Amino acid sequence: MTAPADLDPLALEQQVCFALAATNRAVLAIYRPLLEPLGLTHPQYLVMLALWDHRKQPGDGRAPLSVKQIATALQMESATLSPMLKRLEALGLITRTRSATDERATDVELTDRGVALRERALEIPPAVVARLGVDLDELHQLREALTRVNTAALAAGALQS
Repeated sequence: MTAPADLDPLALEQQVCFALAATNRAVLAIYRPLLEPLGLTHPQYLVMLALWDHRKQPGDGRAPLSVKQIATALQMESATLSPMLKRLEALGLITRTRSATDERATDVELTDRGVALRERALEIPPAVVARLGVDLDELHQLREALTRVNTAALAAGALQS
């Protein structure tokens, strides 16, 4: 696929990075007031989603997740994650303990309060969809396309230290 000769490759409206950044800010602004009653920021919500997902896993769902496992799932640095975990622990939603098998690692587990918060969080996805006013199929296709772009970026070396 080629671009028309008169199309400026540096035009702001042609940049994927701008479209992603602007959309990210706008969508997070939709989440903010919905997450506020839960006492969560969007990054904390992502951590809770990872922990709730793990809890659903058959067999080891009750086992703790390490900070490293959570960071990997969320594609973020452990150092960035640690302050969020500290705040979630202060809120009584998780516990952090030294791993029994590796003293360098920290295990994270949901508290009963953290498990119970999932019920209230079930209201978030449909509220986001309603506020966006975008068809569910279109959102699914967008998520699939973004996942492909993310996979390609990772394969190209993004996030490598």
